[in-house]
Amino acid sequence: MDSDAQQAKFALHAAAREGQLNVVESLLSADKRLATRRDDDDRLPLHYAVSYNRLPIVELLAEQKSFDVDAQDGAGWSSLHVVSGLKNADALVDFLLAKGADVSAKTNTGVTALHLSASKSNLDTSRKLLDHKASARVKDKRGQLALHRASAVGNVPIIKLLLEHRSPINATDVDGFSALHHAISEGHGDAAVVLLKAGAETDKKDARGVLAIDLAPDAKVRDFILKAAEEEGID
Repeated sequence: MDSDAQQAKFALHAAAREGQLNVVESLLSADKRLATRRDDDDRLPLHYAVSYNRLPIVELLAEQKSFDVDAQDGAGWSSLHVVSGLKNADALVDFLLAKGADVSAKTNTGVTALHLSASKSNLDTSRKLLDHKASARVKDKRGQLALHRASAVGNVPIIKLLLEHRSPINATDVDGFSALHHAISEGHGDAAVVLLKAGAETDKKDARGVLAIDLAPDAKVRDFILKAAEEEGID
């Protein structure tokens, strides 16, 4: 297929990506089946509209009889997965949840929307997902919880939120890393202290036999954590 034909075939995808509402309306008026056309990555126009936070276009696509809020692309990403990693997309998150988006859906690698909101430090989105019954106890195929990801980026509010929703604090991933291992290895002393106060085990070793404290990137982080632990009476 030459480039012009390729461009014409996926014109709705491009219009959705670029936020061209009038073009989307015109294309759908001519052929509503375009809303269900998938590109080479198995992505729908919906996925592009969500990726670029084009709420008016998502709303228009949602009016189509073919609309499936949980449609997944070739990697298993639904619209909710995509939006959970975006900043300043509260209105779009609310819209998809109102349409019944499945908060438990997993990508091909077992990742949930909550994993992604935690990774991107999206506190409000994480809260909304949990309010819609997302589980903080789900592991992806690398054995990671959303808590592991929040700890790796050092987001204390999300860590506290996930613990409030019964995330296992000492669970380990495929590398034997607990949330504490992730927090300390990335140099997030404040996050490590929060985990310690919540009951993180200090004697748990990773798959190589290394304690979390020994993963501190420098003496400053290590000393900060050890001093805070001592003040809290944590061995």
